[in-house]
Amino acid sequence: MPGGGQDIYETLHEAIIRECLEETGYNVIPVRFSALYEEICDNTKTRELYPEYIHKMYHIFICKLKNSKTVNPTEIDDMQLKSEWIYINNLNKIHLLPSFLNDNILEMISSDIPKFFGSEHIPYNHG
Repeated sequence: MPGGGQDIYETLHEAIIRECLEETGYNVIPVRFSALYEEICDNTKTRELYPEYIHKMYHIFICKLKNSKTVNPTEIDDMQLKSEWIYINNLNKIHLLPSFLNDNILEMISSDIPKFFGSEHIPYNHG
């Protein structure tokens, strides 16, 4: 799932559109807010090396494609291999990060009611 930080003076809506375009090459329209989840990494070495990544708030939105036009991604994550569409029926065949998504993503997609999935301290980044 694409994601990233919100730039100064950028609305959350604008950040979603930008991040999806940068990381996947797809133009999206945010449809609705789906979920919120907080993750804090307790690993001392990770905290020293990547202080900007050890406390994350995941604001998860359901989006739709604006059009079928794509561009080459301009900013992919260090460990990202590729971007691909996954059919909803195949979500149980892949491992998502953060891991709380694996048990909750179908509920997030199908429910119109946003949900807070809690806060978690994790031993390593991207639990």
